[in-house]
Amino acid sequence: MNPAPVRLDILRLPLLGRLLKQKRGRLYFQIPLLLVTLLLLYDGFTGPQQASQNLATVGVWVHYRGVLILILLLVGNLFCMGCPFTLPRTVARRLSKQGRRFPKALRGKWLAFAGLFGIFFLYEWLDLWASPLLTAWVILAYFGVSFALELIFTESAFCKYVCPLGTFNFVYSTVSPLQISTRSPDVCRTCVGRECLNGSYAPSPLILTDLIREGASPSTHEHNPQGVLGCGTLLFVPQIRSNFECTLCLDCARACPHDNVALQVRSPAKELLDPHTFPRRWDVSFLFIALAFMGVTNAFGMIPPVYDLIGALSRLTGINAEWALLLILFGVGNVLLPALVGVGMAWAVLRVTGTVLRGRRLRNVFCAFAPAFIPVGIGIWAAHYGFHFVTGALTIVPVFQNFLQDHQIGLLGPPNWALGGLMGTAQFGLIQGMLIVGGYGLSLFTVRHTAADLFGQKGWRAWLVVSLILLGLVLAALYVNAQPMEMRGISDLH
Repeated sequence: MNPAPVRLDILRLPLLGRLLKQKRGRLYFQIPLLLVTLLLLYDGFTGPQQASQNLATVGVWVHYRGVLILILLLVGNLFCMGCPFTLPRTVARRLSKQGRRFPKALRGKWLAFAGLFGIFFLYEWLDLWASPLLTAWVILAYFGVSFALELIFTESAFCKYVCPLGTFNFVYSTVSPLQISTRSPDVCRTCVGRECLNGSYAPSPLILTDLIREGASPSTHEHNPQGVLGCGTLLFVPQIRSNFECTLCLDCARACPHDNVALQVRSPAKELLDPHTFPRRWDVSFLFIALAFMGVTNAFGMIPPVYDLIGALSRLTGINAEWALLLILFGVGNVLLPALVGVGMAWAVLRVTGTVLRGRRLRNVFCAFAPAFIPVGIGIWAAHYGFHFVTGALTIVPVFQNFLQDHQIGLLGPPNWALGGLMGTAQFGLIQGMLIVGGYGLSLFTVRHTAADLFGQKGWRAWLVVSLILLGLVLAALYVNAQPMEMRGISDLH
């Protein structure tokens, strides 16, 4: 069966497409973000250590997260495309020469999940949002770890297996409206070099020959030191069915000698409705479910009831150390509950549909319904991160004015600390509800499609089970987001 034709290829647009496909096209996105990152580092290390007056804390914990969600929904994984942490990649590759594959035992998503868990835990325990210095150290650690892994391994191990931010982007870019694809599968079938995967870089010039069409003249192209690297996450374009693990770097398009790579516009629900999109693996599926729970847990850590719960937990266990109590809270909310809910969901679906319960079948059902947690998950995260962004969007202006003034640059005048949010908390509360319920609606649509595909006429029973589980998560998210939430990093601006 022939694949659906490409509707709209962004890479074929007159100006934007040419810019994106240039050899340094990604660099044009990375340099501005690198400059911003260096500015955050500088102010984080040397600027005022009051969170609401430092670019590091306000920029990272208020603005970056809100803008990230908006870009993921409207465009896709644009941050990974312009990620400044991958800039050392080319230098590291040139230095490493003979790299090795990442250890096989660590090639799953468990390490990335541990990174996400660690970031959210440290955010609460160390109050990263309140410390410009610690925030700067986190940014610097990103650069160091990224460079080290690029230097040691042949693939982009940091992006694919380690980076918590990239993993978050991988999961939720699956509902983005752009995806890498091919213009002609026939061209890829006869391609010798597979440059989209392997790149066109070679220490010494090397000539390759392709016979693209039967009866046509051979097509020759050269690999040389001026060539570009291939896909850092080892994706072969003709086999791409998902944005998952795609950094949208477009190195595949720049390396392809046949100009056969497309960046197509597609339906945001396309991946969720394809039963063959995601691998049937415990690590990937658990990540989808756990990340949705993390959205609720992360927001719960910023409302008054969390202090009552921590106090009750301390009395019950006799533990007084804050880090230990938070570890228990996050362990239950971000690991134990998602695991129990996911396995319980699969078990209940098999029971109500009258299917024989076996280990492999349990895993298949677990993995089949796990993507349904992606739409509701991004709705929960958008409601939370959107709250902080909308209620503090304009605070970056006086903080930047203050930065310039501290360095005797009066370009923008004295800080206007009266600037704050784009709207009040009450007004945005309605939008929060719409985001969460909207994500739930798309999840229900996904569940219905998956249930019918797996169980046929009995699919409505599976749909009911999974829908009720998702409803419980939605009600918890609505409750948490309806509570008064800490205005972290901006509460002492005025």
